[in-house]
This record gives sequence, C-alpha cells and structure tokens, in this order.
Amino acid sequence: MKSSIKIIENGSISSPKGFKSGAIFAGIKTPGEDKKDIGILFSDEPCTVAGTYSQNSILSPSVTLTKERVNSKRKIRGLVANSGCANCSVGEQGYLDAKETTNITAKFLNVDEEEILVASTGIIGIELPMALMREYIPKISISNDYGKEFAKSILTTDKKTKEIALVIELGDQRVNLAGVAKGSGMIHPNMATMLAFITTDAKIEKELLQKILSEAIKKSFNQTDVDGDQSTNDTVLIFANGKSGVNIDHKDISNVFSEAVTKICQYLAKEIAKDGEGASKLIEVTVEGAKSDNDALLASRSVASSLLVRTAVYGRDPNWGRILMAVGKTGIDLEESKIDLYINEIQIASEGKAIAYNVQSVITALGKEEVSIKVSLNIGSGYGQAWGSDLTEEYVIFNSAYTT
Repeated sequence: MKSSIKIIENGSISSPKGFKSGAIFAGIKTPGEDKKDIGILFSDEPCTVAGTYSQNSILSPSVTLTKERVNSKRKIRGLVANSGCANCSVGEQGYLDAKETTNITAKFLNVDEEEILVASTGIIGIELPMALMREYIPKISISNDYGKEFAKSILTTDKKTKEIALVIELGDQRVNLAGVAKGSGMIHPNMATMLAFITTDAKIEKELLQKILSEAIKKSFNQTDVDGDQSTNDTVLIFANGKSGVNIDHKDISNVFSEAVTKICQYLAKEIAKDGEGASKLIEVTVEGAKSDNDALLASRSVASSLLVRTAVYGRDPNWGRILMAVGKTGIDLEESKIDLYINEIQIASEGKAIAYNVQSVITALGKEEVSIKVSLNIGSGYGQAWGSDLTEEYVIFNSAYTT
C-alpha cells in the first residue's frame, strides 16, 4: 500500500481525532503575558497508552503514579499537567497530592480517577499548591482548538513552545499524530525529555505501541543533551484512541507508523536542544560508518554531551581534537587511520589526521545558529545522530540564581 507522511500546518496536540485540551494560569508560576501553568489533555474515547520515564533514582511522585497507572494496562482517558512545581522531594505528601490532582481532574471530566495520568515540572522540593489545583482545574475550558494553550501550560524556562502534527496517508485512509514537549535545562540522556506527550487516532495494541515508542526514544530524546543533568520528572507518553478506524496490525502499516512516531520524537528532541538554557547554537552530531548503529548512537551522544566540544562551538574554535577525544572515550570499535571529520560539510580531518583547510571558513561555519559535526568512521554501516547546544556564560549566570 502506498503511504506518505506529511506535516499538518499549524497542528497541535489535539489535531488527531477525538482529542481535546485546554489550559489556565493558576499562579503556580510567576505571572507573565499569556502564561499557563495547568493543562488538561483528554480523549473522547479510552486510550491505549505507552510510556518511558526518567532513569533518575529520585523520582517525582507524579511520575510514580503515572507509571503505575500506565503499567496497570487499563485504558486511559487523559492527563493533567502542571508547571512551576516538580512535586519532588516532598515526602509522602507528593504522592497524596498527585492522586488528589487526578481525582479533581477526573471529577471535572466525569471519568474514573484511575483513567487520569499526571505530570509535573518545575522547582524541586516544593509541594503542589493544592488550593490552586482545587480552584483552577475545574475552570479549564477544553476543546480541540486549545492544543496550543496546552503547549504553554508545560513550559518552565523554555523560550518557546515545541509542537508538531503529522498525517499518515495510507491509500484512502488517514492516521493523525501529534506531539508536544517542554525542556530547556536539566537535559541529559536516559531520558532527556523533561515532558513530552504524543497523541494519535490510530488503533494499536499496547505491546506494539510500547515497542515503537521505546525505539523512537532511543533515536531521539536519549540522544539529546543540554547540561549533563538528568531530570527527576522526565516522562514521555503516547496516547492512541483508535478514532481513525485504522488498525496498526501488519508490518507495512506499523513500519510507516513507527517512522512517523520517530519523526515526531526527533523533531521535539532537536527543539529541546535548540532551546537549551543560555544556548546560542544547536549542535547536530552525526556518526556514520560505525560497526553498528548502537556504536554510532553512543559516539554521537558522547560528542554532543562533551563540555569541551560545546565550549569550542560557542567560542567558534575549530579544535577538532576534542571531537575525536569524545568519540574515542566511548570505547567503541574504530580505526583511527580511517576517520574523516567534517564541520558544516567542511572537511577538517582525513584518515585520522589534519588536512589543509581554510580556518576562517570553519570559524564562520561555527558562528551559524545550527552547527553540524559529522564523523565518518569508515569501518561499517552503523549510523546515529545526537543533538546538543553550546555552553555559554548565559547558562552559568541563569542557573547560578535559578530560584532567587
């Protein structure tokens, strides 16, 4: 069957059939123009849900409760999310507050409490302001037109919303997917998402949905680094309500669906890296010709995470030895004498050695808003990409007074 994947212009998290969303400003965050800090995502029909979560040993109770409900294998109807407060490191009260938040939302939506998930992001060590949650959640207006309002409700230090919607055309059938994310700081692989939510009107079994999401995460959010710190609240969830009537039940359809999910995750991951706290440049690292894809993913992530590489990019310093160092420290199979290296398509090393190049051209290339680094190992067909941002004085200044 002929298929294609296209971007839905001006789409949002509620673009797939049967999804609604909304948001409100309750005062959890400091006031500001058009700010929101509580959002609801809701499906007309019960959803199959898959998720991946922070690997940090200290977890927000919001993550714990959501993980429990997703793992229960029951159908889910929606999600309530807040920003400005991480609901983490607050003792047993955090779990009680997370449960009450879902209970308030469930009553407002007239569904069972167990059908609602919760996500929180913000400052660690502060309890959820339950008086505000009780007052403002029932005041949220939800509609399929308010997806962009929901995107605002999960922002913290982000400078912009991050959202995308796609349509898969399968002959005369259509499946819609959409994604939204937040993340700007405390971003480091395993997982580095902060928060990301995906909706689709496809019909799909939970096990396959989990497999597809996990594979997409491996190639996207787990390949993103801003500051080397892993959040206590990282959560990625995908909701499938089946409203399109299209069943993802055989290889051809599942392959194109998987491709679309990966496209969404990679787009959002790049937007997170681009919006990194204090960042002035997006760094995209490509490693090709590795012995395996896993080796290429590991090496590209090492380069994107390297503080020395990121400071060199910020200073427009073509110090390519730092790139080779970051590849070599991973311990992957390689032959130094076969390595070629490029910055924004300008070759600066061949067969593991420096070659003649125009230094000013590379300095100019490093001054662009997007800097691409390509490492060709030339020993196999393994391929992987990772994304990060440059490390600037602004990041240090911003994070030295985050709560003050």
